[in-house]
Amino acid sequence: MSRIGVLLINLGSPAAPTSSAVATYLREFLIDRRVIDIAAPARYLLVNGVIAPFRSPKSAHAYQKIWTQAGSPLVNYGLELQNKVQALLGANYVVRTAMRYGEPSIPSQIKVLRDADVAEFRVLPLYPQYAAASVASSVEVVMETLCKDFAFPPLKVLPDFYDHPGFIASFAAVAQPRLQALKPDHVLFSYHGLPEKQMTKSVRKPGTCQFNSECCASVRADNRLCYRAQCYATTRALVKAMGLKEGSYSTSFQSRLGRDPWIKPYTDQVFEELRTQGVKRLAVMCPAFVADCLETLEEIGMRGVEDWQKLGGEKLELIPSLNAEDLWCRTVADMVR
Repeated sequence: MSRIGVLLINLGSPAAPTSSAVATYLREFLIDRRVIDIAAPARYLLVNGVIAPFRSPKSAHAYQKIWTQAGSPLVNYGLELQNKVQALLGANYVVRTAMRYGEPSIPSQIKVLRDADVAEFRVLPLYPQYAAASVASSVEVVMETLCKDFAFPPLKVLPDFYDHPGFIASFAAVAQPRLQALKPDHVLFSYHGLPEKQMTKSVRKPGTCQFNSECCASVRADNRLCYRAQCYATTRALVKAMGLKEGSYSTSFQSRLGRDPWIKPYTDQVFEELRTQGVKRLAVMCPAFVADCLETLEEIGMRGVEDWQKLGGEKLELIPSLNAEDLWCRTVADMVR
Protein backbone atom coordinates (compact mmCIF):
# COMPACT_ATOMS: atom_id res chain seq x y z
CA MET A 1 0.00 0.00 0.00
CA SER A 2 1.39 3.41 -1.01
CA ARG A 3 1.49 5.79 1.91
CA ILE A 4 1.76 9.58 2.07
CA GLY A 5 4.44 11.13 4.26
CA VAL A 6 3.40 14.23 6.22
CA LEU A 7 5.91 16.62 7.73
CA LEU A 8 4.61 19.20 10.22
CA ILE A 9 7.28 21.87 10.74
CA ASN A 10 7.57 24.41 13.55
CA LEU A 11 10.41 26.78 14.40
CA GLY A 12 12.19 24.96 17.20
CA SER A 13 13.56 25.01 20.70
CA PRO A 14 16.86 24.51 22.52
CA ALA A 15 17.51 20.99 23.77
CA ALA A 16 17.62 22.20 27.39
CA PRO A 17 17.11 25.47 29.31
CA THR A 18 20.84 25.95 29.85
CA SER A 19 23.14 28.68 28.59
CA SER A 20 25.18 26.26 26.47
CA ALA A 21 22.13 24.62 24.89
CA VAL A 22 20.50 27.98 24.23
CA ALA A 23 23.73 29.31 22.70
CA THR A 24 23.81 26.34 20.34
CA TYR A 25 20.20 26.96 19.39
CA LEU A 26 20.72 30.69 18.86
CA ARG A 27 23.71 30.06 16.62
CA GLU A 28 21.74 27.70 14.40
CA PHE A 29 18.72 30.00 14.38
CA LEU A 30 20.32 33.39 13.86
CA ILE A 31 23.02 32.32 11.40
CA ASP A 32 20.18 31.69 8.92
CA ARG A 33 20.46 34.30 6.16
CA ARG A 34 16.67 34.63 6.09
CA VAL A 35 16.53 35.49 9.80
CA ILE A 36 19.36 38.02 9.98
CA ASP A 37 19.68 39.19 6.40
CA ILE A 38 23.07 40.86 6.39
CA ALA A 39 26.32 39.85 4.70
CA ALA A 40 27.53 36.42 5.84
CA PRO A 41 30.81 37.57 7.47
CA ALA A 42 29.04 40.27 9.48
CA ARG A 43 26.25 37.88 10.43
CA TYR A 44 28.78 35.29 11.61
CA LEU A 45 30.60 37.82 13.79
CA LEU A 46 27.38 39.27 15.18
CA VAL A 47 25.86 35.91 16.09
CA ASN A 48 28.96 34.15 17.38
CA GLY A 49 30.73 37.14 18.89
CA VAL A 50 27.84 39.10 20.40
CA ILE A 51 24.36 37.57 20.42
CA ALA A 52 25.01 33.92 21.33
CA PRO A 53 27.50 34.51 24.17
CA PHE A 54 25.74 37.52 25.71
CA ARG A 55 22.08 36.68 25.10
CA SER A 56 22.12 32.96 25.93
CA PRO A 57 22.22 33.31 29.78
CA LYS A 58 19.23 35.65 29.76
CA SER A 59 17.33 33.48 27.28
CA ALA A 60 18.16 30.35 29.27
CA HIS A 61 16.63 31.96 32.36
CA ALA A 62 13.46 32.68 30.35
CA TYR A 63 13.31 29.10 29.08
CA GLN A 64 13.69 27.79 32.63
CA LYS A 65 10.45 29.56 33.55
CA ILE A 66 8.41 27.65 30.97
CA TRP A 67 10.25 24.31 30.87
CA THR A 68 8.26 21.28 31.96
CA GLN A 69 9.27 17.88 33.27
CA ALA A 70 8.66 16.57 29.75
CA GLY A 71 10.86 19.28 28.22
CA SER A 72 10.11 22.06 25.76
CA PRO A 73 6.40 23.01 25.54
CA LEU A 74 6.70 23.74 21.82
CA VAL A 75 8.24 20.35 21.04
CA ASN A 76 5.83 18.49 23.32
CA TYR A 77 2.78 20.14 21.77
CA GLY A 78 4.22 19.31 18.35
CA LEU A 79 4.53 15.65 19.21
CA GLU A 80 1.02 15.58 20.67
CA LEU A 81 -0.30 17.20 17.48
CA GLN A 82 1.60 14.61 15.43
CA ASN A 83 0.03 11.71 17.30
CA LYS A 84 -3.49 13.06 17.11
CA VAL A 85 -3.24 13.91 13.40
CA GLN A 86 -1.77 10.46 12.73
CA ALA A 87 -4.78 8.86 14.43
CA LEU A 88 -7.17 11.00 12.38
CA LEU A 89 -5.47 10.30 9.05
CA GLY A 90 -4.99 6.57 9.58
CA ALA A 91 -2.58 4.00 8.22
CA ASN A 92 -2.35 5.50 4.71
CA TYR A 93 -0.31 8.37 6.15
CA VAL A 94 2.93 8.64 8.11
CA VAL A 95 2.96 11.86 10.16
CA ARG A 96 6.12 13.35 11.67
CA THR A 97 6.86 16.59 13.49
CA ALA A 98 10.10 18.44 12.77
CA MET A 99 11.74 21.64 13.97
CA ARG A 100 13.53 24.06 11.68
CA TYR A 101 16.10 24.60 14.42
CA GLY A 102 16.94 22.03 17.06
CA GLU A 103 15.44 18.56 17.40
CA PRO A 104 13.69 16.65 15.99
CA SER A 105 15.37 18.09 12.92
CA ILE A 106 13.91 18.27 9.42
CA PRO A 107 16.58 15.94 7.92
CA SER A 108 16.07 13.33 10.65
CA GLN A 109 12.30 13.24 10.11
CA ILE A 110 12.62 13.17 6.35
CA LYS A 111 14.80 10.09 6.81
CA VAL A 112 12.03 8.48 8.86
CA LEU A 113 9.57 9.15 6.06
CA ARG A 114 11.97 7.89 3.39
CA ASP A 115 12.63 4.73 5.38
CA ALA A 116 8.84 4.24 5.50
CA ASP A 117 8.96 4.25 1.68
CA VAL A 118 6.26 6.91 1.30
CA ALA A 119 5.03 7.60 -2.20
CA GLU A 120 4.54 11.34 -1.66
CA PHE A 121 5.63 14.11 0.71
CA ARG A 122 3.20 16.69 2.03
CA VAL A 123 4.84 19.46 4.02
CA LEU A 124 2.86 21.78 6.28
CA PRO A 125 4.90 24.65 7.76
CA LEU A 126 2.99 25.45 10.97
CA TYR A 127 3.29 29.21 10.54
CA PRO A 128 -0.13 30.75 9.82
CA GLN A 129 1.30 33.84 8.14
CA TYR A 130 3.95 33.65 5.44
CA ALA A 131 7.43 34.94 6.22
CA ALA A 132 10.72 34.19 4.52
CA ALA A 133 12.34 33.75 7.94
CA SER A 134 9.94 30.93 8.82
CA VAL A 135 8.16 29.35 5.84
CA ALA A 136 10.80 29.88 3.15
CA SER A 137 13.62 28.89 5.48
CA SER A 138 11.87 25.65 6.46
CA VAL A 139 11.00 24.72 2.88
CA GLU A 140 14.56 25.46 1.81
CA VAL A 141 15.89 22.86 4.27
CA VAL A 142 13.31 20.34 3.06
CA MET A 143 14.44 20.83 -0.53
CA GLU A 144 18.14 20.75 0.34
CA THR A 145 17.62 17.49 2.23
CA LEU A 146 15.59 15.79 -0.49
CA CYS A 147 17.92 16.95 -3.26
CA LYS A 148 20.81 15.05 -1.72
CA ASP A 149 19.17 11.92 -3.11
CA PHE A 150 19.29 11.18 -6.82
CA ALA A 151 15.50 10.84 -6.88
CA PHE A 152 12.72 11.49 -4.41
CA PRO A 153 8.91 11.20 -4.35
CA PRO A 154 6.58 14.04 -5.39
CA LEU A 155 6.49 16.95 -2.94
CA LYS A 156 3.58 19.20 -2.04
CA VAL A 157 4.12 22.21 0.22
CA LEU A 158 0.84 23.29 1.77
CA PRO A 159 0.19 27.05 1.72
CA ASP A 160 0.06 29.55 4.56
CA PHE A 161 -3.27 29.46 6.35
CA TYR A 162 -3.66 32.93 7.91
CA ASP A 163 -7.40 33.04 7.12
CA HIS A 164 -8.18 29.34 6.75
CA PRO A 165 -11.71 28.79 8.15
CA GLY A 166 -10.58 25.88 10.33
CA PHE A 167 -7.64 27.81 11.76
CA ILE A 168 -9.86 30.79 12.56
CA ALA A 169 -12.59 28.59 14.05
CA SER A 170 -10.03 26.75 16.18
CA PHE A 171 -8.58 29.94 17.67
CA ALA A 172 -12.05 31.39 18.23
CA ALA A 173 -13.14 28.20 20.00
CA VAL A 174 -10.17 28.40 22.37
CA ALA A 175 -10.62 32.11 23.03
CA GLN A 176 -14.36 32.61 23.42
CA PRO A 177 -14.97 30.80 26.74
CA ARG A 178 -11.97 32.55 28.26
CA LEU A 179 -13.13 35.94 27.01
CA GLN A 180 -16.59 35.29 28.42
CA ALA A 181 -15.06 34.51 31.81
CA LEU A 182 -12.59 37.42 31.81
CA LYS A 183 -14.89 40.06 30.29
CA PRO A 184 -11.92 42.12 29.08
CA ASP A 185 -12.09 45.81 28.25
CA HIS A 186 -9.96 45.13 25.20
CA VAL A 187 -8.53 42.25 23.14
CA LEU A 188 -5.01 42.63 21.76
CA PHE A 189 -3.84 40.46 18.88
CA SER A 190 -0.06 40.33 19.32
CA TYR A 191 1.99 38.81 16.50
CA HIS A 192 5.68 38.08 16.30
CA GLY A 193 7.49 41.03 14.76
CA LEU A 194 9.85 41.15 11.79
CA PRO A 195 12.23 43.82 10.47
CA GLU A 196 10.55 46.21 8.06
CA LYS A 197 13.19 45.51 5.42
CA GLN A 198 12.05 41.89 5.27
CA MET A 199 8.56 43.10 4.35
CA THR A 200 9.90 45.22 1.51
CA LYS A 201 11.79 42.22 0.14
CA SER A 202 8.64 40.08 0.17
CA VAL A 203 6.40 42.28 -1.99
CA ARG A 204 6.44 41.99 -5.76
CA LYS A 205 6.86 45.69 -6.53
CA PRO A 206 9.53 47.71 -4.68
CA GLY A 207 8.13 50.71 -2.85
CA THR A 208 4.61 49.36 -2.44
CA CYS A 209 5.03 48.49 1.26
CA GLN A 210 3.86 51.51 3.31
CA PHE A 211 3.46 49.86 6.74
CA ASN A 212 0.11 51.52 7.40
CA SER A 213 -3.53 50.51 7.77
CA GLU A 214 -4.39 51.36 4.16
CA CYS A 215 -1.53 49.27 2.76
CA CYS A 216 -2.42 46.25 4.93
CA ALA A 217 -6.20 46.60 4.59
CA SER A 218 -6.30 43.56 2.29
CA VAL A 219 -4.12 40.81 0.88
CA ARG A 220 -3.73 41.36 -2.84
CA ALA A 221 -1.54 40.14 -5.69
CA ASP A 222 1.08 42.81 -4.99
CA ASN A 223 1.38 42.01 -1.27
CA ARG A 224 0.42 38.32 -1.30
CA LEU A 225 3.57 37.39 0.66
CA CYS A 226 3.51 40.34 3.04
CA TYR A 227 3.57 39.03 6.61
CA ARG A 228 2.13 42.23 8.10
CA ALA A 229 -0.82 42.28 5.69
CA GLN A 230 -1.57 38.64 6.48
CA CYS A 231 -1.46 39.34 10.22
CA TYR A 232 -4.08 42.05 9.85
CA ALA A 233 -6.16 39.66 7.72
CA THR A 234 -5.99 37.11 10.55
CA THR A 235 -7.15 39.77 13.02
CA ARG A 236 -10.09 40.72 10.80
CA ALA A 237 -11.14 37.09 10.42
CA LEU A 238 -10.92 36.42 14.18
CA VAL A 239 -12.80 39.62 15.01
CA LYS A 240 -15.61 38.54 12.70
CA ALA A 241 -15.65 34.98 14.06
CA MET A 242 -15.76 36.17 17.69
CA GLY A 243 -18.14 39.07 17.10
CA LEU A 244 -15.85 41.71 18.62
CA LYS A 245 -17.04 45.29 18.43
CA GLU A 246 -15.13 48.03 16.66
CA GLY A 247 -12.78 49.76 19.09
CA SER A 248 -12.61 46.76 21.44
CA TYR A 249 -9.53 45.24 19.81
CA SER A 250 -6.21 46.14 18.23
CA THR A 251 -3.18 44.55 16.56
CA SER A 252 0.47 44.77 17.57
CA PHE A 253 3.86 43.10 17.08
CA GLN A 254 6.22 41.74 19.73
CA SER A 255 9.75 40.32 20.12
CA ARG A 256 11.74 42.98 18.28
CA LEU A 257 15.52 42.71 18.40
CA GLY A 258 18.28 45.12 17.45
CA ARG A 259 18.23 48.70 16.21
CA ASP A 260 16.63 48.31 12.79
CA PRO A 261 12.97 49.37 12.57
CA TRP A 262 10.55 46.47 12.96
CA ILE A 263 6.93 46.40 11.91
CA LYS A 264 4.71 48.50 14.16
CA PRO A 265 2.88 49.08 16.40
CA TYR A 266 5.03 47.49 19.10
CA THR A 267 3.19 45.44 21.71
CA ASP A 268 4.89 47.05 24.74
CA GLN A 269 4.03 50.51 23.47
CA VAL A 270 0.43 49.48 22.79
CA PHE A 271 0.23 48.36 26.43
CA GLU A 272 1.03 51.93 27.46
CA GLU A 273 -1.46 53.43 25.02
CA LEU A 274 -4.25 51.14 26.20
CA ARG A 275 -3.64 52.09 29.82
CA THR A 276 -3.85 55.80 28.97
CA GLN A 277 -7.19 55.02 27.33
CA GLY A 278 -8.43 53.50 30.58
CA VAL A 279 -8.20 49.81 29.70
CA LYS A 280 -7.86 47.75 32.87
CA ARG A 281 -8.67 44.18 31.85
CA LEU A 282 -6.75 43.03 28.79
CA ALA A 283 -6.86 39.73 26.91
CA VAL A 284 -3.92 38.96 24.61
CA MET A 285 -4.13 36.50 21.73
CA CYS A 286 -1.02 35.46 19.76
CA PRO A 287 -2.28 34.09 16.42
CA ALA A 288 1.17 33.86 14.85
CA PHE A 289 1.83 30.82 17.02
CA VAL A 290 -0.11 27.55 16.75
CA ALA A 291 1.61 26.21 19.87
CA ASP A 292 2.54 27.94 23.10
CA CYS A 293 6.23 28.66 23.40
CA LEU A 294 8.70 31.16 24.87
CA GLU A 295 7.12 34.08 23.03
CA THR A 296 3.65 33.38 24.39
CA LEU A 297 4.19 31.77 27.79
CA GLU A 298 7.10 33.88 29.01
CA GLU A 299 7.09 37.06 26.94
CA ILE A 300 3.35 37.72 27.22
CA GLY A 301 2.13 35.38 29.96
CA MET A 302 4.84 36.39 32.46
CA ARG A 303 6.73 39.54 31.45
CA GLY A 304 3.68 41.02 29.78
CA VAL A 305 1.63 40.47 32.92
CA GLU A 306 4.33 42.15 35.03
CA ASP A 307 4.55 45.11 32.65
CA TRP A 308 0.76 45.49 32.65
CA GLN A 309 0.65 45.51 36.44
CA LYS A 310 3.43 48.11 36.60
CA LEU A 311 1.35 50.29 34.31
CA GLY A 312 -1.53 49.99 36.77
CA GLY A 313 -3.56 47.47 34.82
CA GLU A 314 -5.92 45.23 36.76
CA LYS A 315 -5.66 42.00 34.74
CA LEU A 316 -3.83 40.70 31.68
CA GLU A 317 -4.67 37.20 30.51
CA LEU A 318 -2.85 35.29 27.80
CA ILE A 319 -5.29 33.28 25.70
CA PRO A 320 -3.69 29.85 25.09
CA SER A 321 -2.65 28.87 21.61
CA LEU A 322 -4.08 25.96 19.62
CA ASN A 323 -1.51 23.44 20.85
CA ALA A 324 -3.17 20.03 20.31
CA GLU A 325 -6.83 21.02 20.72
CA ASP A 326 -9.13 18.57 18.98
CA LEU A 327 -10.66 21.05 16.52
CA TRP A 328 -7.20 22.21 15.49
CA CYS A 329 -6.01 18.62 15.02
CA ARG A 330 -9.01 17.95 12.79
CA THR A 331 -8.21 21.11 10.83
CA VAL A 332 -4.61 20.04 10.27
CA ALA A 333 -5.77 16.61 9.12
CA ASP A 334 -8.22 18.23 6.71
CA MET A 335 -5.52 20.51 5.31
CA VAL A 336 -3.21 17.54 4.80
CA ARG A 337 -5.93 15.58 2.99
